[in-house]
Amino acid sequence: MDTPTLVSMHETESLKLVTDAAKDYAEKHLRPFVMEWDESQHFPVEAMRAAGQLGFLGVIIPSEYGGSGMSYHEYIAIIEQISIVDPSIGLSVAAHNSLCTNHIYLFGNEAQRCKWLPKLTSGEHIGAWGLTEHNTGSDAKGMTTTARKEGDDWILNGTKNFITHGKSGDIAVVIARNGEKGDNHGMTAFVVERGTPGFTAGKKENKLGMRASETAEMVFDNCRIPDENRLGEVGEGFIQSMKILDGGRISIGALSLGIAKGAYQASLKYSKERHQFGQAISKFQSIAFKLADMATEIEASELLLHKAARDKMQGKNVTKIGAMAKMYASEACVKIASEAVQIHGGYGFTKDFPVEKFYRDAKLCTIGEGTTEIQKLVISRDILKN
Repeated sequence: MDTPTLVSMHETESLKLVTDAAKDYAEKHLRPFVMEWDESQHFPVEAMRAAGQLGFLGVIIPSEYGGSGMSYHEYIAIIEQISIVDPSIGLSVAAHNSLCTNHIYLFGNEAQRCKWLPKLTSGEHIGAWGLTEHNTGSDAKGMTTTARKEGDDWILNGTKNFITHGKSGDIAVVIARNGEKGDNHGMTAFVVERGTPGFTAGKKENKLGMRASETAEMVFDNCRIPDENRLGEVGEGFIQSMKILDGGRISIGALSLGIAKGAYQASLKYSKERHQFGQAISKFQSIAFKLADMATEIEASELLLHKAARDKMQGKNVTKIGAMAKMYASEACVKIASEAVQIHGGYGFTKDFPVEKFYRDAKLCTIGEGTTEIQKLVISRDILKN
């Protein structure tokens, strides 16, 4: 039997229903508060709970653990639709799904899955994921947070930074070093629950964009956790993390796609309404060509993302295609957001129009979960080894 086309695999009735549900959620729970949350840097836990009730916080997790059991195609659609309205919440939903929750699902044992996943997928608990440190951005193997075995427990010491939900997260997956620096097999993953003695929140970042998505330090000071909180084997933490990031890059690609679509839609609307020299500015070739470029780059981003989703669902290695999709979509969204401001002219530089926020939010997409430069490194290593 012929393999279904890329389009037919993700243009399904299920996808349409999910897309409509995510769109309705964003209009009801997010749009009225977007600028209020942005100005105050308020992380709306209540909006996350509502997302959980709709099944958006366990999209790819099987139903036996409280998840929705959907595919990566639906997952992309949910993140995209939320991000068209507020990329900050799109980022939080993506991090909760693809990092913390997915790590426990992929590498936890049955008891761990049953203990933590239902509360994460329902939105009762918010998830965080701790890999990055102050001096180890792309160089994760140089981390200084340590895990020392003491009897049947582990003692964690160190600080993680730039952590989504680092302050409000109820459950955190933390990667700590139990071996030598630089050793791929010298790090282990653990689950740490909020309220555990020695586990506190540090500095909350004051950010350029994505301001309603909380970013903060997680501090571990002789934090004692039982060995039953360890995910997988000792020394597998870094290897696990790289696999988690493969899927996480699809998330950031979907976030980028939503930003690009939001900025494009606002620009298309504005260009038809704004008149200069006796006609809508969309009639001028300089504006029309910008819109044509934006639409084309959105289409290309979407196709790359859904190819990565298809490969992921078929169990294929998505390291290269995931990096390609993330790199292309994130760079495209930055360019599109910039052009959106240009199309709006002086109004694009004000907070009265949404493109100003898209412009600020977009840049994170080329940095988070692996910079553009790291994506190029991942892609080039893959193509050169074959």
